[in-house]
This record gives sequence, structure tokens and C-alpha cells, in this order.
Amino acid sequence: MAKTYKYDLIDKKLTKAEREEGTVFAPSFNTDGLIPAVAVHANTKEVLMVAWMNSDALKRTIDSGEAWYWSRSRDAMWHKGGTSGQIQKIIQIRTDCDQDVLQLLVIPEKEGACHVGYRSCFYRSVQSNDGNVTLKFEESEKVKND
Repeated sequence: MAKTYKYDLIDKKLTKAEREEGTVFAPSFNTDGLIPAVAVHANTKEVLMVAWMNSDALKRTIDSGEAWYWSRSRDAMWHKGGTSGQIQKIIQIRTDCDQDVLQLLVIPEKEGACHVGYRSCFYRSVQSNDGNVTLKFEESEKVKND
């Protein structure tokens, strides 16, 4: 049975001023019905990951207080940490000026956010030297969550 919500997240037709400076939450999903979500550690302000949400994932996130995302590769909703234990507790959800990107301020229940095993999905930096572009590891060790 589908869950019913007390609110809807349909992209409401707002004026530019209403969308940018009003108080109506009207997320602007792309043509695939998705919106990017940037998960940021609420204490350290480190960017942990970027993922996609559809309206159901966003509603479930709001209602549960834990991050839910839409997996484009699996074509399914996914509860962050549901299998790894790296559940992201929502402290605050913010939207940008156009309401087409979300920022989730989260506290992870376990260290780590990346499925590869690092603290953040952004564990490498782009290096350019004499025309050669390479990646440099900024995190040298994977998270140990025994």
C-alpha cells in the first residue's frame, strides 16, 4: 500500500520571487523526476556524498529523519546505511535559491559515506602537471567499521 503524505512535493508554479525568496517548499525535479542532494556532515561541514532523490525518497527522508536516495543504477529507492550501517541522521534539509538542489546536513551513525570504503566519496583530488591530469588520494586509509 502506498504511503500517503500530508503534503505534496509537486513542482508548484511559483513566480521567480516566490521560488527564490518565499517560504513555499517547491523542489524543482529534473525531467527524470530527480533532484541532486549533497550530504554534508553537520559538525565538520565536510561534503560526504552527492546522490539523487525522487519525490518519494525526499518524502521518506523528511518523514523518517534519515536519508533516502534514488539509485539510478539499480532503479530503486535506497536507505543510506540500510546494509552498511552508515545511516545518515538528518539534522537539516536546505534548498538552493532555485530549489533545484538539496543540501542535507547529516550526522552519520557510523564513520564513512562512500561505498568504496572511504570517509567521503570525495577522497581524490584532480592534479594537473605539465599537461598530465591525474588523481591524487587525499584519504589514505579506508574506514574501519568492525
